[in-house]
Amino acid sequence: MPDEPLVLGIETSCDETGIGIVRGHTLLADALASSVEQHARFGGVVPEVASRAHLEALVPTMQRALDEAGVTLADIDAIAVTSGPGLAGALLVGVAAAKGYAIAAEKPIYGVNHLAAHVAVDTLEHGPLPEPAIAMLVSGGHSSLLLVDDLTAGVTPLGATIDDAAGEAFDKVARLLGLGFPGGPIIDRSARDGDPGSIAFPRGLTAAKDQAAHRFDFSFSGLKTAVARWVEARERAGEPVPIADVSASFQEAVCDVLTRKAIDACLTNGVGTLVIGGGVAANSRLRVLAEQRAAKHGILVRVPRPQLCTDNGAMVAALGSHLVAAGVAPSRLDLPADSAMSLTSVSVPG
Repeated sequence: MPDEPLVLGIETSCDETGIGIVRGHTLLADALASSVEQHARFGGVVPEVASRAHLEALVPTMQRALDEAGVTLADIDAIAVTSGPGLAGALLVGVAAAKGYAIAAEKPIYGVNHLAAHVAVDTLEHGPLPEPAIAMLVSGGHSSLLLVDDLTAGVTPLGATIDDAAGEAFDKVARLLGLGFPGGPIIDRSARDGDPGSIAFPRGLTAAKDQAAHRFDFSFSGLKTAVARWVEARERAGEPVPIADVSASFQEAVCDVLTRKAIDACLTNGVGTLVIGGGVAANSRLRVLAEQRAAKHGILVRVPRPQLCTDNGAMVAALGSHLVAAGVAPSRLDLPADSAMSLTSVSVPG
């Protein structure tokens, strides 16, 4: 295997069909097909719709990626695919396709962890990841804090969401305010015209009593409920709902909790690098607040550009490249699609 392996990555864990190609740590292609518009009228991702969209999009997206990179399947050294976690049916489409391509081209296959891939993608933009590092992953399905000692060997979970993830809360609040789906970018835009200090929404799991059991865990269900009750009270009183102020105050509450706990994790573990990934990492306020708070403690914040924060094939290829370069054995050809794949498993063993 070459020092800089040419790795193809396939991502189908939710509503994005992504095919990425990297050589070593250099991104050659990142083709994406999204089914988000098909889900918008339902106010959230419908698993069956996502699975069918992957079936329709995967082959043409694969061809676009190969054309963009200027390579053929025969040139690829290894194929990486998201094995989990994610929507079971959506994962099955990608895993089945990866197996077919691997068998047809006689290439090794690596089933990889979706969350670990969100960490790996940062290396395509900022170079090798200092180890150890703290990674905070925030998306529609996950809000996690991880200690990364060796990305190819495994990561140590420090905390996770115990109810609604950050991205899920953005979607629900956006729906409550009649702003549409997906909620993250819409609320981010709406918040620019609002006052983040106008409404004192709660900060979940930040009280002194939560420190022992939930120091690095997240909870946004109570925040979502508080927003709903505030809006309902205004409507009952016949008063207009200040959408921009609600958006800004809600967003500030989420970003305050996320960054506060992330910096605490860095300081507690003596780590000087914080990597932020996942779709919510594209949020403008989260990026600014993380930089401000980290700078006070000399902590370096690394956040990929927004296109690499959301689900994509490049992140899967990046993690696959790490595994190949580290000499990790490929996965078995009967590797599963594991919707509940544990973060302690970076890849499916051979």
